Amino acid sequence: MMTMMVQIRPHIAIPHLMVVVGAVMLLLLQQGRSAEAQPSPGYYPSSKVSSMPFSQWYSNLWGAQHQSLSPDQTALTLWMDRSSGSGFKSKGAYRNGYFGVSMKVQPGYTAGVNTAFYLSNNEVYPGYHDEIDVELLGTVPGEPYTLQTNVYVRGTGDAHPIVGREMRFHLWFDPAAAFHHYAVLWNPDEIVFLVDDVPVRRYQKKVEATFPEREMWAYGSVWDASDWATDGGRYRSDYRYQPFVSGFKDFKVAGCEVGAPASCGPVPAGPGGGLSPQQSAAMSWAQQRAMVYYYCQDSSKDRSNYPEC
Repeated sequence: MMTMMVQIRPHIAIPHLMVVVGAVMLLLLQQGRSAEAQPSPGYYPSSKVSSMPFSQWYSNLWGAQHQSLSPDQTALTLWMDRSSGSGFKSKGAYRNGYFGVSMKVQPGYTAGVNTAFYLSNNEVYPGYHDEIDVELLGTVPGEPYTLQTNVYVRGTGDAHPIVGREMRFHLWFDPAAAFHHYAVLWNPDEIVFLVDDVPVRRYQKKVEATFPEREMWAYGSVWDASDWATDGGRYRSDYRYQPFVSGFKDFKVAGCEVGAPASCGPVPAGPGGGLSPQQSAAMSWAQQRAMVYYYCQDSSKDRSNYPEC
């Protein structure tokens, strides 16, 4: 077993000491998690969709001064500081499709920081919108990032309260160490969340009112979610560590835009359309190994809001 030694000098400030100690603890944690190899799903949806330049399908939405696009337009850097975060949006709206991007987040103290890639129609249906979320929630030294997946259906607002359908994971790798590909496959009868082509969650259409069917746009952003993102808001963004930087690349979109002909079909989740047995086995592995929260298992929830459970 490898022994790691850290020399601590008396004049190091406490916040920086936390980062040093936390980095060591997180390294040991990630080494333990990576001991079991990620299983092969046998089918790789990301390989069926070509990467595209950012500006071909996306444009800035807010915080342009906190964005940096690579010269070849294949990689975008967003950052958040005390003044602002930043976000982008797809140029077109879709009624289904595959939406993927590779992301890398910042190590160290990132509590309260939300790096998100998601589908939404909030700008068209404010207070009554649909949303499909992939969010990397910032953390404190020594604790892993949390991947949160979520589905909202016709919610958020006084008349239509938020009814979240969260499933959270502590991933089997460190999302701050390298880029990994995160994707949403949204079809008329199911939503599949994928990490490096491994399905981690399948949300099926079981009840009409619990499944998003209206057009949505794809978004990416980095923003301050201190009120809830890290341990329920216990740890908040600390701007002594600003800027908080997140990278996006390998932009992939394939699906039916709103104006596409009726003959436009959904992107298959597996080789036969739905998930294959091998993909389902990989999903079981991911959930057994990495899932830390599932809303259907939360006894504090009002079950009447979740007929699909």
